[in-house]
Amino acid sequence: MPTFQFEAMDSTGQEIKDVIEATSEEEAQATIRQMGYFVTKIAVKKQKKAAAEKNKPGRKRAFAIGGVSSKVLTAFTRQLSILQDAGLPILRSLRILENQSKPGRFKNSLMDVCDEIEGGSTLSEGMAKCPKAFNRLYVNMIKAGEAGGALEIILQRLAEFQERSESLKRKIKGAMIYPVVVITVAVSILTFIMIKIVPSFEKIFKDFDTELPNMTLVLIAISNAAVSYWYLIPGIPLVLWLFIKLLRKFNAGRIGWDMFTLKMPIFGPLVEKNILARTTRTLGTLVSSGVPILEALNITRDTSGNAMFEHLFGKISESIREGESIAKPMKEYSKMSFHPLCAFFWCFFVAGPIGLLLYMGRMNARVVDDLTVNMVDVGEETGELDTMLYKVADTFDEEVSVLTESLVSLMEPLLIIVLGGAVGFIVIALFMPLVKLITDLSH
Repeated sequence: MPTFQFEAMDSTGQEIKDVIEATSEEEAQATIRQMGYFVTKIAVKKQKKAAAEKNKPGRKRAFAIGGVSSKVLTAFTRQLSILQDAGLPILRSLRILENQSKPGRFKNSLMDVCDEIEGGSTLSEGMAKCPKAFNRLYVNMIKAGEAGGALEIILQRLAEFQERSESLKRKIKGAMIYPVVVITVAVSILTFIMIKIVPSFEKIFKDFDTELPNMTLVLIAISNAAVSYWYLIPGIPLVLWLFIKLLRKFNAGRIGWDMFTLKMPIFGPLVEKNILARTTRTLGTLVSSGVPILEALNITRDTSGNAMFEHLFGKISESIREGESIAKPMKEYSKMSFHPLCAFFWCFFVAGPIGLLLYMGRMNARVVDDLTVNMVDVGEETGELDTMLYKVADTFDEEVSVLTESLVSLMEPLLIIVLGGAVGFIVIALFMPLVKLITDLSH
């Protein structure tokens, strides 16, 4: 039974502070009036978890590090949505899902949320205290659902949003598995050939003191470098990864790298369309759930994962405060400009001066195309902004899917050509002196 903490005045005007147990606030007020007091303030008392509750079997918290995977959170949201549709109380639904969860961070978070609700907090307040499991977007949508009395509908929308995002993520990851595995195996095999096989042939050639063609000399030079500096093969990618990660800790470095990834050759369009699909779906879901537009834009900015889009949504939010619409600043501030670190990345990764020239040609390109701006404009005019944002997200989801399949289809023959060329070069470079050596011996 809930405990209510109240403040009241007696017949002499003296202030009374006390607690009372009752099944509801109305019953508590009626009981206090029967005691001869006039209620001035009453609220549910938030109680700490009892020690006995902590020590109940099955309620022990497991040691956990890290956060909660999006896959686990998506499954939880869909299950909670189904339980709410069935009419179960929210606390009972959470207890059921908590008992089904594996020991770890998410189960601990559900325990904390259940305890907060038992202490008088709302679902959104309980989830807000577990940021490693429930992010700001999640908490605000739940809060909007509670305020509008449509929590089950909000949970359905949230589940659909997460399922679509997870599906797109799986498609991209699945498409990248094949080329990554092929490249890793190919590099491993070529490294083994250079370190173990080629030196053996070099020793044979030296023993017979035969004259070597230029191709063989080049191959032996590469092999000697691989033997002497083998640690650079895994070291260079690792150092580059650490350098970029460290550089992104600074605001200028993060903006420069994120601008480069949006317009980089081959993979740039895929990154750009993927972010557009995710941000427009996030904004559409928040708007349709009743979250205020400024709060929705701030959440979308914080969850975009790209500094360029964070800047864009920040400017849109500022313009709306000044009375502008969304479409106008979206078009105005989506244009990229010159950034010295972005130019450095273009020079470093795309053949020096050629990369700089390509960057100069692309630096004023917009990250939001006219289709998106026009759809948003129509949505604002008709009052169907959330519907239009969903349509934009669906369009970009489809484009990302098609682009991913196209890139994978293109990479397969390219990998075959590159690997075939490398193997062919090695075979020819090794067998040309062998054929000459056999010919000389036969004479």
